[in-house]
Amino acid sequence: MKKSFIREIAPYLLTRLMSEGGQYGEIFYEYRYTTTLNFENRKIQRAVEGYDEGVGIRIIKDGRTLYGYTTDLTKDSLNRLVTTLVRKEGEGKIRVGLVYQTGYTPTLLDPEDYSIRRKKEILLKADDTVRAFDGRIIQASITLRDSRREVLIVNTLGEIVEDTQSRVALYVEAVAREDGTLQKGYESAGGTAGYEFFDSGDVDIIEFVSMKAAHRAVTGLRAKPAPAGSMPVVISSDAGGTMIHEAVGHGLEADLAENGLSVYAGKIGEKVASELITVIDDGTIPGKMGSYSFDDEGVPSQKTVLIEKGYLKNFMYDRLTALKTGKQPTGNGRRDTYRNIPIVRMRNTYIAPGKDNPHDLIKDTKKGVYVVKMGGGQVNTINGDFMFEIIEGYMIENGEITYPIRGASLLGNGPEAMRDVEGVGYDLGWAIGTCGKSGQAAPVGDAQPTIKIKKLTLGGTV
Repeated sequence: MKKSFIREIAPYLLTRLMSEGGQYGEIFYEYRYTTTLNFENRKIQRAVEGYDEGVGIRIIKDGRTLYGYTTDLTKDSLNRLVTTLVRKEGEGKIRVGLVYQTGYTPTLLDPEDYSIRRKKEILLKADDTVRAFDGRIIQASITLRDSRREVLIVNTLGEIVEDTQSRVALYVEAVAREDGTLQKGYESAGGTAGYEFFDSGDVDIIEFVSMKAAHRAVTGLRAKPAPAGSMPVVISSDAGGTMIHEAVGHGLEADLAENGLSVYAGKIGEKVASELITVIDDGTIPGKMGSYSFDDEGVPSQKTVLIEKGYLKNFMYDRLTALKTGKQPTGNGRRDTYRNIPIVRMRNTYIAPGKDNPHDLIKDTKKGVYVVKMGGGQVNTINGDFMFEIIEGYMIENGEITYPIRGASLLGNGPEAMRDVEGVGYDLGWAIGTCGKSGQAAPVGDAQPTIKIKKLTLGGTV
């Protein structure tokens, strides 16, 4: 690793970078170790292990961003990169070494030190658990991913920030067959941690995730075609926060809002949801997938209340949108790798728990849908319209969960759905995800309690 060298040469590079003036400049260094193992048919079908190291250099001037990166971490190469960004030779004014901060993910079993053999044992255990669940399970596909990432940010504000981030994740898919019908089930778990993640707590995470996937596949075999129409919807805390992340969260990212690409643009202080709804984005929750000590611009992670008791309080900001709007960055500047500029991204986004008994929300529903797990979908951030696939769902009849449904989707509008929330449970369930935006991916967490929405459109087949 060349982190020490980059730290030493960064002030010199920054003075050259600011030779023509500017609002902000930074040097971003990243070293990353990653492993991805895919297990099918009782053996590892795909194994990818690799290291990546590079530097990105950015200057913000007159509200515009100039950015370049290199993997050739020599003085000559870095100088050439600066020259492509600013043509003028000379020195500009910068601040140096006013603040030095470090952060790290506490780990007991570092992904970089955990052997492939031990990683394979996790895959074998997951496969065994899926296949033992039910004789109708015919296939299992398990993916194990991990990463260890070291970053260094040196900027013209005099800040030097170092952070080490470790993440692990397990993804399990099961396929069940009966009378020519095939059904899939899927579940995942992970977080900012080392491999001790799979040994922590009272629940065996490998078995729990594998059995969830298997149960979902087998349950799908007896599912009936979903009806279509408008009806009450109860979304379980087991569903994670897919809806809040997609249908609401993206619209609260300041870059979209400030460019008029969000239904929430210009609505700070207005009521945008039921008084039962409080939405929070928090990068400080220990162990969650979207947590870190500092974002990819060196801003300390923090808890940001976005909607409070139905009222829009704040957006999520990176440095660029904060500079443009006169706001303070909220620690939401994230980038895929050193090859990318930082953009506004969510971290761990969730609806705060309420006071209702989750069971009562079902009991008080005469006819509706109970959503246990949602899949992919589409969201229009400009008007808030969304469509989500239901991976596991059931009909509610006379206050009771009756039969499972298949081929279902939820259609609605994010702000309208949040205004129509009429019950919020005191439970809270988390899920993990990889969020895509502007061609970049970011690991995130999302969560919600059990909530009841007065009315959504169920897309079905009957």
